[in-house]
Amino acid sequence: MNALQNNLPYILAGISTGGQYALIAIGYTMVYGILRLINFAHGDVFMAAGLIMISVYTFMPLWVSIPLTIILTVLLGFAVERVAYKPLRTAPRMSIMISAIGMSYLLQNIALYFTGGLLKKYPTIPWISDSITIMGAVTKRVTVITPFLTIILVAGLVYLIKHTKIGMAMRAVSKDFETAQLMGIKIDSVISTTFIIGSFLAAVGSILFFSNYPGVTPTVGGMPGLKAFVAAVFGGIGSIPGAVIGAFLIGICENIIKGVGLTTFSDAFTFVLLIAVLMFMPTGLFGEKVTDKV
Repeated sequence: MNALQNNLPYILAGISTGGQYALIAIGYTMVYGILRLINFAHGDVFMAAGLIMISVYTFMPLWVSIPLTIILTVLLGFAVERVAYKPLRTAPRMSIMISAIGMSYLLQNIALYFTGGLLKKYPTIPWISDSITIMGAVTKRVTVITPFLTIILVAGLVYLIKHTKIGMAMRAVSKDFETAQLMGIKIDSVISTTFIIGSFLAAVGSILFFSNYPGVTPTVGGMPGLKAFVAAVFGGIGSIPGAVIGAFLIGICENIIKGVGLTTFSDAFTFVLLIAVLMFMPTGLFGEKVTDKV
């Protein structure tokens, strides 16, 4: 019982962190599922959402700042797709990947220009930033809210993909890009919608993530972005449930490692896990085995 009480703060923090990683990981896995490429700028969109919130909050009330931050982040994700990906739709995959890396560095450098490389304090959000006590463990309310909100958003996304026309189009494009195009599906609209959904979830994830952290720097999206990518690979890149489960597992394990006094190795664990998955389960937990067409 004492062991549970001692480790409960880390378990709760792990579940919360896992939910935040899950919201970022879905963006990676959806883009890969349709375009078969990794959106390396996605972690920087997450970072930009944090800076947008800080900027907007300086001259607007909180109840306006949060929805406006989400809208502006969605527009940023849409712009990234139009600028970095759409012109290269028929280009070799390597060219698109280089463009994605270039967009990542562009967003970081724009953030560096506006912040001067300094940490920008994230606003305190009433209620969700309040401290609460659970079984003797003191934590923030956002820690409890995050997993429930993540599950609700994922359930809504799964419903959209399974039961709407745009979701059906996404599934068709992910199965066979060329055939879907021949059947009259508007590929550009499907891809843009995918980026919009991913950016929306990244914006929500950033609000939850930075409520637990003191501020935002131009490079802060790098590590959460990489861990969310590992979560997507671990769960099976292209699988939304897999990305969510992978994110929760990584978040919990990472915080338990911190709890046993091995904080230095908490980041290393994630990448050791990535190597192990690529060695023994290249398609992840729920990934589909790819067969080459002859």
